[in-house]
This record gives sequence, structure tokens and C-alpha cells, in this order.
Amino acid sequence: MVFSSISFIYYFLPVILIIYFSVPKPLKNMVLLVGSLIFYAFSEPVYVLLLLFSSLVDFIHGIIIENNRGNKKAKRALISSIVINIALLAFFKYSDFIILNINTIFDMNIHSLGLRLPVGISFYTFQTMSYTIDVYRGQAKVQRNLLKLATYVSLFPQLIAGPIVRYRDIQEQIDSRESSYDLFAGGISRFVIGLSKKVILANTLGELSVLISNTGSPSVIFYWMGAIAFTLQIYFDFSGYSDMAIGLGRMFGFKFMENFNYPYISKSITEFWRRWHMSLSSWFRDYVYIPLGGNRGTKISWLRNILIVWLLTGLWHGASWNFIIWGLFFGLILVLEKVFLLKILEKTPGVFNHIYVIFLVIISFVIFNSDNLCSAFLNLKGMFGFLDIPFINRETVYYLRSYLGFFIVAFAGTTPMMKMGFDRLKKRGTWKIMEFIQPAGLLTLMIIVTGYIVDSSFNPFLYFRF
Repeated sequence: MVFSSISFIYYFLPVILIIYFSVPKPLKNMVLLVGSLIFYAFSEPVYVLLLLFSSLVDFIHGIIIENNRGNKKAKRALISSIVINIALLAFFKYSDFIILNINTIFDMNIHSLGLRLPVGISFYTFQTMSYTIDVYRGQAKVQRNLLKLATYVSLFPQLIAGPIVRYRDIQEQIDSRESSYDLFAGGISRFVIGLSKKVILANTLGELSVLISNTGSPSVIFYWMGAIAFTLQIYFDFSGYSDMAIGLGRMFGFKFMENFNYPYISKSITEFWRRWHMSLSSWFRDYVYIPLGGNRGTKISWLRNILIVWLLTGLWHGASWNFIIWGLFFGLILVLEKVFLLKILEKTPGVFNHIYVIFLVIISFVIFNSDNLCSAFLNLKGMFGFLDIPFINRETVYYLRSYLGFFIVAFAGTTPMMKMGFDRLKKRGTWKIMEFIQPAGLLTLMIIVTGYIVDSSFNPFLYFRF
């Protein structure tokens, strides 16, 4: 089940909301837990057991750490928890990748396991790991109620594709949270906006990207159109999902961290990664980069730590060499920025900085979106005119004319212009009018989105594969 489906919007969500607000406070976590497991079972009925096992493992380890605080048994429990979590993730996500590389390097013929990747395992594994690490560090209170910890791990708004919510950030909300009209209404608004970004913008861009990749008449401009379409698609797809998750959380009284902050307006790649998938970036910073030594020590060790983090970031996204290269690509750019590029960018006009960021991000997502390195190299050759294809052709002109207006709207949607417009209306005292217009606008969006969902068969979430 996905958020952008009729079954979720008009059946699952209304039912769980009615039940949730009908039961007394002590039963609300139970409703969320059961509802979340049902939600997950629609996609992965067998792997519900894996989700519960992961919750149980870290529940037990958290108690062992707390009961043995200050001695070696606590540290051994932490190590055990991390090893088990990484082993589960590695087994389900990287087994076939490891086997493939062993076969290639040593000319062997080991059969792949062919395991189906549990949806969201990369996200909830990082959440459970952060719980035990934070308990060990004394940054989170140990949870002695298994139901409450399992509710946190399986919470359906952020279970499948984030944001990566740390237990320490919502531990008080798990035990006691208040619902209000403003919070619930804000949650609905945020959900509808995220749903619109996904269904209207991301899905349309995805369909265009597929059309371009399957064309029999490629051109240099066509390759660039495809690359730009995917760059916009992945932003609206993932930020739209995050908006929906944050909105759903608010409906149930939770306040999740923001995950995107208009990354395409950045003036450096360093700034880009402070704005893109912020929950993942901060996770690697706090649990990998800083423990490795961060920027302490020699410059060589500092730069090494950056590359290690970005190697792992690429690997986290998928079991393929193109993801590893994608991570190292960003790692290398960040190293260069730390060494000298940032000083140059500070003296460069902002418009050129934006072009620099967008150019590198587009190139990175060509690598990211390719099935393998050969495919990525072929796409890059096409973009830079190293294939025997025209610069532009009639088919390219047709699609340019057809989608130019849509591209302009999509580019505008990656900026805070609309938000700034609402803020100006509020300052001018016309916000009371917006209080009447906004519900009508949201209802109109829901009608349009419903039509899109019913009419379209293209509705995948890109980050479900991670």
C-alpha cells in the first residue's frame, strides 16, 4: 500500500483515524501499532516478522545497556545490537551484490539468493540503531515497554521511506502527545500538498523520463531533457513523500523533523546536502562522521572521514556500483569544496553558483538513475555529444513544446516562491481571506489528484527500493 493510492486515502486512513480518535488514550499506541503492521503487511506480509524481530532485538539490547551502564557489558550489548542490525540489512540488501562481485572477480558461479528486499529496511534499521546508540550515550531514555518501542519502529507515516525519525526526538510524544484542531488541519494541508507534488508533478515527470529513455530517435537535447526530468522527479517524489509523512504524523499528534529545505536553490554542494534528505545527512554525521573523528585531527584524516561517509551513503542507497560511484562523486566534490572551492564560490556571483550546483546534481542523478555503470556512461556520452546522434531533432522539438510549460511550473515548485507569496499575504492582513480560500484550494487539489490516480498506472515511489 502506498500513500498515493485510492485504498490508502479513502479506506485505510479514514478507518484508522476514526478508530484512533475513538479509543481512550492508553489504547492509542496499540491502534497505531496494529494499523502500522496492517499497512506494512499489504506490501510485505512475511517481512512483518522481520520488522517485529528488529524491534525486539533493540528493545532487549536497550534494557541490557541501561541495566549495565558504566561497565563493559553495556558496550558489548551496543556492539551486538549494531552487528545484528547491519547483518540483517547486509543479508537482505547486499547478499546478491556480494555474490555477483565474487563471481566476477574469481570467475565462480555461486547462485544468487534472489531475496526480495524488505520495503523500508534501510530506514527502520537506521532508526533502531540510533535508538540503542542514543541509549548508550545517555541521549535517550530506555523504553521498557515493548509495545511503545514497536510503535516507534513501525509507525506507518515514516516507516517506508522516512524521514529517519530518531527515538530521542519523539520519545516524549510516544508516551504523551496532544492532538489539536490546528495540528490536525495543518497535517491535512501538508499531506495534500505532498500528495499533489507526488501525483501531479513527480508522476508526470516520471512518465516523461520513461518516454525519453525508450525513444528510438535520441538527440543531445533529448538526453538532457531526460536527465532534468529525473532530477525534478526525484525531488518531488521524495520531498512529496516526506511532506505526506510529516502531515500524517501531525494528524496523530507527532512532530517529525523536516527532510527537505529547497535544496535546488543551494549555492554549493555543501549547502545542498544540508537541505537534501536532512534526516539521512544528520544521521551519518552523528553516528559515523563524528565518531570517526569528524574534522578533528589532520586534514588527511578529515578528508578520509568525508569519503568514508559518502561511500557508505552511496551504498545505503542501493546494492550497485553506480550508487557507490554516486556517493563517492559527492564525497569528492565535498572534499574539493572543503579544500578550496568554497572560497572561490564565496567570491562568485550567486547565479553562477546555482548553475554549478544544478549541473553537478543533474550529472549525479544520471549516475544514480542508471541500471549500471555502462548505462550511466552511455547517458553521459549522449548528453555531451559523444554519440553519433543529432544535437536536436523533430521528436525533441515536439516534446520540448509539449512539456516546456510543465518544466517551468516544476522549476518554480523547487523554490520557496509560493511560500513567500503566502507569507506576504499574511503580513498584508489578507490572511483571513486565505482561511476561506485554502480549504477550497486543498479540496480542489484532492479532486484533481484523485483523477490523476484513477487515470494513471504510473505511481511508484522511487525511494521504496532503498
